Amino acid sequence: YEPELAKDLKPFLERLPVGKAFDSYVRSVDTTPRRTISFLVDLNQKLQQDIRYLIRMEPGVQTPDETLEKGSGSCRDSAWLLVQVLRRFGLAARFVSGYLIQLTADQKSLDGPSGPEADFTDLHAWTEVFLPGAGWVGLDPTSGLLTGEGHIPLAATPAPQTAAPISGAVEKSEVEFRFDMHVTRAHEDPRVTKPYTEDQWSRIDAVGAAVDARLNSNDVRLTMGGEPTFVSIDDMEGPEWTVAAVGPHKQRLSDELIRRLRDRFASGALLHFGQGKWYPGESLPRWAYSCMWRKDGQPIWNDAKLLSNISESHEVRAPQAEEFMQRFAQRLGVPERWIRPAYEDLWHIIEQEQKLPVDVDPRSIDADDSEERRRLARALERGLNQPVGYIMPLARAWWQANARWSSGPWPFRSEKLYLIPGDSAIGLRLPLESLPIAGYTGDVTLYNPDPLDPRPHLPAYVELRRAARERRLETESRVRIAEQQRESGTPGEGGLSAAEHAFDAAVDRTDSLPLGMVRTALCIEPRFGRLHVFMPPVGTLEDYLELVACVEDTAEELEMPVVVEGYLPPPDPRINVIKVTPDPGVIEVNIQPANNWEELKSITNGIYEEARASRLGTEKFQLDGRHSGTGGGNHVVLGGATAYDSPFLRRPDLLRSLLAYWNNHPSLSYLFSGLFIGPTSQAPRA
Repeated sequence: YEPELAKDLKPFLERLPVGKAFDSYVRSVDTTPRRTISFLVDLNQKLQQDIRYLIRMEPGVQTPDETLEKGSGSCRDSAWLLVQVLRRFGLAARFVSGYLIQLTADQKSLDGPSGPEADFTDLHAWTEVFLPGAGWVGLDPTSGLLTGEGHIPLAATPAPQTAAPISGAVEKSEVEFRFDMHVTRAHEDPRVTKPYTEDQWSRIDAVGAAVDARLNSNDVRLTMGGEPTFVSIDDMEGPEWTVAAVGPHKQRLSDELIRRLRDRFASGALLHFGQGKWYPGESLPRWAYSCMWRKDGQPIWNDAKLLSNISESHEVRAPQAEEFMQRFAQRLGVPERWIRPAYEDLWHIIEQEQKLPVDVDPRSIDADDSEERRRLARALERGLNQPVGYIMPLARAWWQANARWSSGPWPFRSEKLYLIPGDSAIGLRLPLESLPIAGYTGDVTLYNPDPLDPRPHLPAYVELRRAARERRLETESRVRIAEQQRESGTPGEGGLSAAEHAFDAAVDRTDSLPLGMVRTALCIEPRFGRLHVFMPPVGTLEDYLELVACVEDTAEELEMPVVVEGYLPPPDPRINVIKVTPDPGVIEVNIQPANNWEELKSITNGIYEEARASRLGTEKFQLDGRHSGTGGGNHVVLGGATAYDSPFLRRPDLLRSLLAYWNNHPSLSYLFSGLFIGPTSQAPRA
């Protein structure tokens, strides 16, 4: 301190006579040179860890040596000990007595104690140290924290004795004494974590019930979904939480969130890890995670352990992928000979390798490398002669009386099937343009059902699994018969047995296909140590469920978890879908539609609770400290449970009226616009 300042601070630098315990404790303090504030924080936390807090009703304050020898003390004992330790290091310190006010948090903590269950206040004591330029800085050795707005000082003195409100002597007398302290919140501003009071929530709830009653009385059949958005509570300033749409941290949290939502809403659900929107300027489409489950309560996928976590590696390689594809083909009743290995384009990789500088190892990968460089390194690491995965041409033979699954050959000019260069799933890199064009009209014929047609009940899950096993047994029986015929020397044409010819004729009439050959395929690929199953496009939900049942049955037999990706089933009102997708700066959740107010409350509360448990929040802070929302759209989706029930299709004039209302009341756009308006804002507009 400067001489003049030191003179003023002299009472706060006075040291007490101390013993060996105090001297030993001071020597144990880390005095490594560092910033003053870091030293003070470390010292404060050291006392909090070394001195056990207890409520001591006896009058007076323990000496520093007494507190150290006991290893415990009240708040005033710890505060006085810290005062003396600071003075030993030449820092002016004073004893402070006052109130500590603790308010219950709006949300429970995820990492530690959540604080009091109700607003609370009590007498408390702490320490203040004088720092030139900063003034008196409060340290609370009871909690190990710096003091905050909840520490209200009543007296700050060089010693505890002078902090007492009264002093003197009293005669012996009989007296009754009581005191009471409580906290009343005089005013609270609405905030992201607590936008309404309990009374306001009750009134909102009553309005929701009243709206439900009116909708039901008029047979409106309205459903409502939404798209809430979330941000990381640990990293609010990273690019993926401010401007970028995708990022590794966002992808990991999205995976955790979709699994939590499955466990909460969807028993027996299928998790699908596919691709979503693709915007200009982005090198690849964004990923999209979907959770699908049947409304009739039947499972789509029964064993959640057989759905691999995208952060796990099971060390799956090409041989396991080939075996999986063969077992899967048996469950569909499709000949295994149409399974083809897929390879990377050798000449493209050689060309890319030749473009690298001579002093760069093409197999090395650095975080700063370009996407093209990382693709090349992964391809070289895998090996150019190793299959990337396996494909099986596959389509439902809907044109046949017995609509079984059909496969067939995929002839190419080269002997091998070479993929389009890249590192996306192999189902997105199939060289379909190299297939024969005879009879091809330029599109794959898939006839989706009319959305206004009534839908029959879906087949039971156990029936789908039983059918898969029956086809596997049928295939195994056919193979045994074929082997017996070969051993007896009676093979059929082309080295195939008569049984094989009869079977293939039933399922592989590619000459009668509408397009001349099967042009869709199911793909199986080992990627990042996991087995990925790429689903082909299909025309009906029933077909998709049958394929999924065969995949799960195969995964169960081989005890091999998989990641399901590729195409989603066609839209169908018999299933619910939740999607978790990335958007610039946020994670967006597309929730399933609710049929009434109570269901909407349950879904919304569940989504936000599971998001917070995944370390996702709904608040950000501006530069001036004000709360703000995530910045995402938080859109509302209106419709009906089916196309037939949609009030906008039953009454098209309602849609026209709704749009006209927004256009005729532009002030509503300002009401919902947030901090900015314009063509890029989230304000409602038509």
